[in-house]
Amino acid sequence: MKQPLLTFDVVVVGGGHAGVEAAHAASKRGASVGLVTMDVNALARMSCNPAIGGSAKGQIVREIDVLGGLMGATTDHCGVQFKLLNKSKGQAVWSPRAQIDKRKYESFISRKIKGNNLITLVGNEVVETITENNVLVGCVLRSGQKIFTKSLIVTSGTFMDGLIHIGDRKIPAGRMGEPGSVGLTSNLISLGIKTGRLKTGTPPRLKRNSVDWSKTETVLGDDNPTPFSYSTKNFSPTNQPCHTVRTVESTHDLIKKNINLSPMFSGDIGGVGPRYCPSIEDKIHRFSHHPSHLLFLEPEWENSDQIYLNGFSTSLPESVQLGSLRKIPGFEKVDFFRPGYAIEYDFFPPSQLKSTLESKIIPGLFFAGQVNGTSGYEEAAAQGLIAGVNAVSRLRGEAPLVFGRDESYIGVLIDDLITKDTLEPYRMFTSRAEHRLSLRYSNADSRLFSFSNRFGLCDSALFAKHNKKQGVFNDTLNLLSKTINSKILTAPGLTDSSMPAIRFIKQPAVTIDSFPRDYFLNIKTPFLEPWERRELFHEAFVSIKYKGYIDRQNVHIQKNKKLEKVFLPKDIDYRSLAGLSNEAVEKLVLIQPETMGQAMRISGVTPSDISVLIVYLRK
Repeated sequence: MKQPLLTFDVVVVGGGHAGVEAAHAASKRGASVGLVTMDVNALARMSCNPAIGGSAKGQIVREIDVLGGLMGATTDHCGVQFKLLNKSKGQAVWSPRAQIDKRKYESFISRKIKGNNLITLVGNEVVETITENNVLVGCVLRSGQKIFTKSLIVTSGTFMDGLIHIGDRKIPAGRMGEPGSVGLTSNLISLGIKTGRLKTGTPPRLKRNSVDWSKTETVLGDDNPTPFSYSTKNFSPTNQPCHTVRTVESTHDLIKKNINLSPMFSGDIGGVGPRYCPSIEDKIHRFSHHPSHLLFLEPEWENSDQIYLNGFSTSLPESVQLGSLRKIPGFEKVDFFRPGYAIEYDFFPPSQLKSTLESKIIPGLFFAGQVNGTSGYEEAAAQGLIAGVNAVSRLRGEAPLVFGRDESYIGVLIDDLITKDTLEPYRMFTSRAEHRLSLRYSNADSRLFSFSNRFGLCDSALFAKHNKKQGVFNDTLNLLSKTINSKILTAPGLTDSSMPAIRFIKQPAVTIDSFPRDYFLNIKTPFLEPWERRELFHEAFVSIKYKGYIDRQNVHIQKNKKLEKVFLPKDIDYRSLAGLSNEAVEKLVLIQPETMGQAMRISGVTPSDISVLIVYLRK
C-alpha cells in the first residue's frame, strides 16, 4: 500500500518539554508542524522530579511565558505548592518554584498540542535524516515512511541509545518502561556531527503508606504565592505539604560498603553525570565530612500514593537502595514503587551550533534540550521554544530570535552552551548570569515583551495590558519621588526628617514593608491581578534601591555590545594567525564563534588572543 506523502514546514523529533515548546512556538508563527514521538500519549512527561522552577530556572520559566510558551501557564494550572526561593537574599536571586501534579501537567499539555490544528502528531520514530547538497530536506521514520521539511528540530532527550543502569542490570530504554531510540545517532555522525555520552539519574519512588510520616518534618509553600504566567487569573492554588528527613550514619556505612556496585564507581558508566545534582553515592564519597544529607519527600501528583525522594538519586542495586533507606527514622518499613536508576544517553556537543540552535554544518537541522547537554525541564523548554521560533525564521528568510547575555537567562543559557565545552550536564544557576541584577524574575515582561510582539508570540491583549502596566509603573515612581516624613515609615535607625521617598528607599533598612499599607491606595490598577500589583510596586522599589548598581552595569553592557556586533568571517584560518596561543587556535577551530563577543567568552581564549583577532580584522 502506497504511503501518503507527508510534508511540513517544521518537523520536531521528540515530544518532551523541548519538543512541545518547539512545536507550539513554530505553530504560533503560522507554520505547519509534524511532531514525531514514539508515544503520542506521553507529551511533556515529567520523567524526573515533580517540580518546575527553582534557582534561575524560575526566571527561565517566566521568560518562556512572556515568549508565548506553555510551561508557565501549565505550571500555574497544575501546581500543588508554590514558593518564592531565596527571599533572605538579594532580589537578583529570588526565584519561583512549584511542586507539580505530574498527571495534570501531562494532560494539560496534551490537550494544548492535540487541539492545535497546525500540529500533527506522528506516532513513530525518526531514524535518519534526508539531505541534499548537505542541506536538510526531510527525515525517514522507523516504518520507512519519509517526511519532507526544510527545518528539523531534534529534541530526543535521554532516548538516543539510552541505557538504564541499576547495579549490574542494564536495560536499553529512553525512560524506565519506555524503549530508547536507535539509529539516528549513527546517521548524524555520518553527516559529520560529533557525539558524546552523558549520564543522569533519578531517585526511588516510595509507597506513601510505607512511610512513618510522624517522623518527618512538614514543609509548606507560601501563604501568598506567586504564579509563573502573566495570563494567570484568580490565582489561589492548593498548598499541599512536602516533607523532609535526613540520612543517618548507618545509611552512609551501608552505601560505602557497597559503593563498588554502583555503575559510576565500577566503571560501567562512561558518561559524566551532573555535578550539581549528584547521586547519593557521590554525596557520601565526595562529602564524607557531612554526617547526614537532607532528603525531600515530594508527592508526584495531588494526594499521590507515589512519593519522589528528592536528594537520593542512585544507581545502586535495588536491595542496597532499600536497605540503606530503611535505616532512616520513618523509613523502617519503606517500600518502592520503583527503584532509582541512572541512564546513559547520546548527546551532541552544542559548540557545533549557531546561536539560533541551528547546526553549523547542516543548514535546516536544529537541536534543543538534553541532546545539547543540558539537564532540567526548564532549560530544555527554553531551547525548544528558541529552536521553534528560529526554524520558522529560517524558512521565511527573516532575522532570527537571539538574546544577549544582558537580555535574558535564555540568552545566558544558549551562549554558555555554544561557547563553552559541555563535559557534564549543564544546569542553570543565577551565578552564571553576570547581569543577574537586571535579569530578575519579576521584570521578565518589561525585558522580553517587545521580542514576543515582534515575533508574533504573545497574545495581543497581554501586550496591551503590559503597556498599561508600564504606565502604572511610571505613576508609582512619580509617587515615590514626592517628599515624605520618616515618621510614616517603620524601619530601624531613621532620624526625624523629610525628603523624597526615593532617598529613604536607598537606605538599607527601608523595604516596601516599611511603608504604610495605604501609601499606594490612590494608584488604581483594576486591570491587574493582586499578585501583579504587589509585584509591580516591588519592582519600583528594586529599580530605585539598586539604581546605582544597575546604571554601572548598563555602562559595561553597552561597551560589550560593540564586540557582539563585530562578526567574524566564516572562512578565518585560525591556524595561520601568528600570535594566537595553541589553546586558542584549538578552541576557535572547534567552536567557530560567530562574533567577537562569543570569542571572548570561550575558555582558553585570552585577552591577548582577542587582540590578535582585532588586528586581523582591521587588516
